[in-house]
Amino acid sequence: MLSSVEILILSLIQGISEFLPVSSAAHLVLVSKYYSFTNQNLLIDICLHLGSLLAIVVYFRNDLFNFIKNKAFLIKILIGTIPIIPIGYVLYQTGLIYQLRNLEVIGWTSLIFGIILYISDKSGSKKKIDSDFTNKSAIFIGLFQVLALIPGVSRAGITITSGRFLGFSRFDSAKISFFLSIPTLTAASILGVYNIYREGSVELNFLAIIAVIFSFIFSYITIAFFLTFIKKFNLNIFVIYRTILSIFILGIVYL
Repeated sequence: MLSSVEILILSLIQGISEFLPVSSAAHLVLVSKYYSFTNQNLLIDICLHLGSLLAIVVYFRNDLFNFIKNKAFLIKILIGTIPIIPIGYVLYQTGLIYQLRNLEVIGWTSLIFGIILYISDKSGSKKKIDSDFTNKSAIFIGLFQVLALIPGVSRAGITITSGRFLGFSRFDSAKISFFLSIPTLTAASILGVYNIYREGSVELNFLAIIAVIFSFIFSYITIAFFLTFIKKFNLNIFVIYRTILSIFILGIVYL
């Protein structure tokens, strides 16, 4: 059984890396390389994703209420989610996703997609989410989001990248990324529950509840920080961080 400290570490990684344009897989693999978690089970993974999902829902609760009135925007978010769900399901169920989960792949994808993020951030900011986020925009960003299934790419990073390429501001690109995470995290949680059901019942325990709470707190803080940050600054700091991280990872692989 995982300890409270281990839950805290995993919640910190999940809460921060899920919503920043950095790779959660890179951090999880690195931490796992130097620290062996005690029996990290599927229930804890679901609870970590659930905490992030609740943070998004609570933070954007007013926007979500408006979606009920403006069903057109909600449909666009669902359209943007369509590509990743079936492809993700196949990759996870066949185990192909785990074959890509190694330091060499993560090191190169962190570097390459960090450079692409830098290039995209040089795009203009002429489009507005309220008037220019169309079905075509949703499909375009949704197709880019599929690349996040490759460990090291970063779901937040690639969706913000595609939004910037389309001409949305950093803030609006981030909001689109956050909105797209809602059905994605929901689908991941449902898939996890299904796998638990298939493998047998798992008893809900105190640590699982703690995982939800910690993940919620770190996720909420990260969302608030990031949206405030990108109103004033560009994304260069994240590109630099990804570059340093990828060099470190590739150094481990090749040296």
